[in-house]
Amino acid sequence: MQSIFQSWKIYLDTCCLSRLLDPPIQTRVIKETKAIRQILTYFFSAHWHWVSSKVVTDEIEQTPDLGKRAQVKTWLNLSHQTVSVGTREVSRGLQLESLGFKEQDALHIACAESGAADIFLTTDDRLISRAQRYRTRLRIRVENPATWLQEVTENGYLRDDGS
Repeated sequence: MQSIFQSWKIYLDTCCLSRLLDPPIQTRVIKETKAIRQILTYFFSAHWHWVSSKVVTDEIEQTPDLGKRAQVKTWLNLSHQTVSVGTREVSRGLQLESLGFKEQDALHIACAESGAADIFLTTDDRLISRAQRYRTRLRIRVENPATWLQEVTENGYLRDDGS
């Protein structure tokens, strides 16, 4: 089992970063935003390792709201590792697409696997559902950030006070 001292390697997809800019109207959005902020705090304090990819960068570049795009790019520049999309990731992405994953989601998973991430976090329910269905065919666990952080906290891998 991992502890905070073993440094989780975490892949955040674009949905997670975008969630931080969503209006805090729904309970779910508030809960997910809080969890993602806490995860970012662990990244910035060098407790955890943030794995990103060129897929995230490309998706952010397509954000029509220039202010949101700039903010997310600022956060993304602080990631510890950026996985490029090469032939290995494209090949793995195609395998995942054959299971019904959308092209971008398949590439996210392939990059998270290539980056040796311990966990892939997303707020996309359909992606999580499909990943659960095919968990034995994936090399990484896919989870919602709020659910995963609650699990980590409840299992004693970190304290609620953030230490």
